[in-house]
Formats: sequence, C-alpha cells, structure tokens
Amino acid sequence: MPYPKLTKPELQILEGLWKLGACSVREIQETFPKSGRPAYTTVQTVVYRLERKKAVRCVKRICNANIFEAAITRQEAHRRFVDDVLGLFDGRAKLLMAHLIESGELTLDDVKDAEAVLRKAAKKEGGR
Repeated sequence: MPYPKLTKPELQILEGLWKLGACSVREIQETFPKSGRPAYTTVQTVVYRLERKKAVRCVKRICNANIFEAAITRQEAHRRFVDDVLGLFDGRAKLLMAHLIESGELTLDDVKDAEAVLRKAAKKEGGR
C-alpha cells in the first residue's frame, strides 16, 4: 500500500501518537507546547483526516472519546517524506546531497552513517 502524503500538522500529530501510543484527541493536543498549541477542534479535524488517509486508526471508544493509534510507523512516514523531497530534485539524490552539503546540514558523521547503510544494502543485494 502506498504511504499517504502527510502535511506538517499531520506529522506533528503522528509524532504525538508515536510518543504516547494509543490516546485521545485531548491527549494528542496536550503533546503540543502550550505556546502555539492548536485548538482541540483543529487537532480533531487533523486526526480524522489522518484516519481517512489510513495513517491513524480508532482502536476503541471510551464514553464519547475515541482512542486513536498510529497505523503507520515513523519510518514509513519519514520514507514517504524523503521520497517527496527527492521528487523535488527530479529523483536525483546527487542534487539533494549536494544541497545538504552546501547548506552545512550534512556532517561527516552523516556521511559515515550513509556509507554503513550502503554497505549493508550491498551485502543484502549480493546475498540474493
């Protein structure tokens, strides 16, 4: 199943669900810092939008409060986001990497981590 496109507010709500596990809209709202905390109805709207996208599911109902949990993992959401960003660079990772290097966002440790991932992927490919 393709992963849904997610907006920044949707990712913030998912972050709260990944941190807390199954919880109510009120509990999700309380994961936001007090300053700039969105209204309850805003969080509720975004949660229901995530439910329609199948990124969140209602697992139970307590009185009139629905309890939600993330239906996708943090890794799945991040993978989709990175794929979308890569699409902005016409799918060319070199352009994205060059931008990260020029902006100072990519450190030597990041490069070493990427090399380790590449080696692991190469071993996996060779083992097939």
